[in-house]
Amino acid sequence: MKSWAFAMMLMLGAGAAQADGIGGIFQTQANDQGHVGMVEFYDCGGKYCGRLVKSFDKAGKEISSAHTGKNIVAGMTDDGGGKFSGGTIWDPGADKTYKSKMVLNGKTLSVSGCVAVFCKTQTWTQVR
Repeated sequence: MKSWAFAMMLMLGAGAAQADGIGGIFQTQANDQGHVGMVEFYDCGGKYCGRLVKSFDKAGKEISSAHTGKNIVAGMTDDGGGKFSGGTIWDPGADKTYKSKMVLNGKTLSVSGCVAVFCKTQTWTQVR
């Protein structure tokens, strides 16, 4: 009986962790010009999207961007265990969209943009 109750607690705990998804604001890795963005994640129709909410130059001064308010990340499915897949990431500098996957580990988010089997990964940090 005790092992059954323990197994149920584990299953319920895993379900709660999966339901957490991803939320908050993450600072992107700096681009070639040293600029960083703040991307806010939110639920978009049962999946997760991330829109650019602010941009900063390499000196840390807030700068305006024509891309503010636009989705950088779109259509991510929560696979559980901090893993997300099936979405896309948009590179505003190149105006290209790539298949994407993400892994959340604490306050660190590894974001990969992929073409075929080749992926480039950035590390984003949760700031709020």
